[in-house]
This record gives sequence, C-alpha cells and structure tokens, in this order.
Amino acid sequence: MKKKLIDYLACPTCSGDLVLAAEGETDGIEILDGKLACVSCSKGFPILRGIPRFIDLGEIDPEKAAIAVSFGFEWQHFSQESELYAEQLVGWIDPVEPEFFKGKVVLDGGCGKGRHMTLAAAWGAAEVIGLDLSDAVEPAFAATRGSKNMHVVQADLCHPPFKRIFDYAYSVGVIDHTPDPIVAFRAVASKIKPGGLFSVWVYGAENNEWITSIISPVRERFTSRIHPRTLLHLTRLPTAIVYLVSKLIYGPLNRSNAGSAIAKHLFYNDYMNKFSKFNWKDQHLIVFDHLVAPKAAYLTEQEFRSWWDDIGATEATIGWHNKNSWRGTGRIAGEAE
Repeated sequence: MKKKLIDYLACPTCSGDLVLAAEGETDGIEILDGKLACVSCSKGFPILRGIPRFIDLGEIDPEKAAIAVSFGFEWQHFSQESELYAEQLVGWIDPVEPEFFKGKVVLDGGCGKGRHMTLAAAWGAAEVIGLDLSDAVEPAFAATRGSKNMHVVQADLCHPPFKRIFDYAYSVGVIDHTPDPIVAFRAVASKIKPGGLFSVWVYGAENNEWITSIISPVRERFTSRIHPRTLLHLTRLPTAIVYLVSKLIYGPLNRSNAGSAIAKHLFYNDYMNKFSKFNWKDQHLIVFDHLVAPKAAYLTEQEFRSWWDDIGATEATIGWHNKNSWRGTGRIAGEAE
C-alpha cells in the first residue's frame, strides 16, 4: 500500500478519516504490513502483504464468502494476459473511450487480477484503485506493485471504504454476482463525484433463456458447490467443444464475405464471433467463470434501466452488447467540481 492511498480511504463503518496507525515492513513506496485506524470510531484495519484489508472472509456472510472463494481461485489460477483485453474492456464500457481516462481518479469495482487496472493506468488515469472481495487481490497487487498510481484494496463492494473522490468508476461482470446487485450498484455510485461517470456491464436476460433455464440450475446446484480445482478439470470438456466450434465454424464464417451472410443466422453468432478470437486458456477461463459463481443475476433491459433511474443518473446510455448482455454508462447527478 502506498501512503497516498490514505487520502482516498474512509472507514466503511462510519465514513471517518483513516490514519496510518502502525507501519512495519516496507518495499520502496509500498507498505507491506501495518495498520490503518479510523479517527472517528477507532476501528482498525490491517495492511497485510501490501494490501489494506477491510474484510475478513472468515467473518462475513457465507454467501459472500462462497463468492469470494470461487473468484479468488479463478483469478489466482488464470493469470494469463491477452492483447484482446483492451478491446474487450472498451466494448464493455462503450461509449467511454481510452482517451477519457487521462487525468482521472478511477475505481475498478471488482478488479480481479488487475488486468483492467493496468489498462486504465496505461490510458493515462491519474490514480487507479482496484477493489475486490476475494483473494484475487494477491495477483492484482503483484501486477501493480511499485507502480506510482495503482492501488489495490480488499473490501466488500457493498461497503466500499472510500471518500466520494472518483471521477469515473466501472464494474464489469461483478455487480451481477453479488448477493444484492442493486445495493452494490448504489454503493459504488455513492463514491463517484457529482458530474462523474459510472459504467457497468451485466448479463442480459434476453437471449440467455437457455442459460437461465438449463445452465444456471446446474451451476447453482452442482458446479458452484464442488471444489474449484475439480471444476477446473471438468470444464475442459465443454471448453474443448466450444473451442472447436468457435475456431472451425464461427470464426471462419464471420471472416469471409460469403460466410458472413450465413453466420449472422447462427445461434449466438455475435458472442461466438468475439469468443473465437480468444485462445484455449482464455476460452477455458470464460467457461469456468460461467460455472463457478454461486450467484449470477441475468437482468432484463427494463430492470437494468431502473438501476440508473434509482440513482438519478443523467445522460444514461444503455447498450445491447453481443446480443446477450447490457452495458450502461451514466453521469452522477450534481455539478462537476
């Protein structure tokens, strides 16, 4: 943890200011162990292995703990990088462009292994703070360690330990995995400055009826309940099937003038065309991700639009992404500072 992160933090219990109450081992600009304390309620929060910890997975709600364990394993195992991640993120946060990040203080709500944080920093963000509930904060810290403007925090997305200081926040594929998505959505929005922007990407209910009626029951009753390492091996078979289908059918057809006319009539073509660009390990990650989570909400357009109305967002732009998910960006009400 870098000392300047303290300026952005607030007690998740009472919103009071935090101070560095104890400092142990350091490594350059990083404080590797120590303690933060709230000046208002005196509550303390440890800094362990360079990361301020605002939750203890052994003491939180069992449903949240199960989600954290699942995704913690995922992001510690799937540590690869891909040149396609930038294109993928831009698709999720459209109409926000990389140029928008320049000079902004940015929150990554559910940062996983930190792959999007590094993109935000490369695109010119002044500061990027990643929050995650799970042990994914470990690889995220490793990926950002020593950088002057990237920070990682372990905390609950429903209780983000920050002041209202962000110019921009994004959360892709995370809020819909929380026990109460609208609560998480409101919580993140509350940390964005008036006039700032908020982008969210979630699973859509439309065109995903086959998932919600067939895949989701299997995930809820079986795959999310077994050990993630067992699931890792079990998902090799479905990954092999979709890998071959995407590489031998969807990809080639969409790349040819003659085939594109046929491809547009294929099941799930928009998504599978994008899917075909990824290598084996990234496709395995995507399949595993769909089957590991104890909770996944699939939202209708009306439900998703109501979220933005709920926080009074202005200039809200809702987009249909790959014909199977929703992306939204809205401006937080109030005058920009």
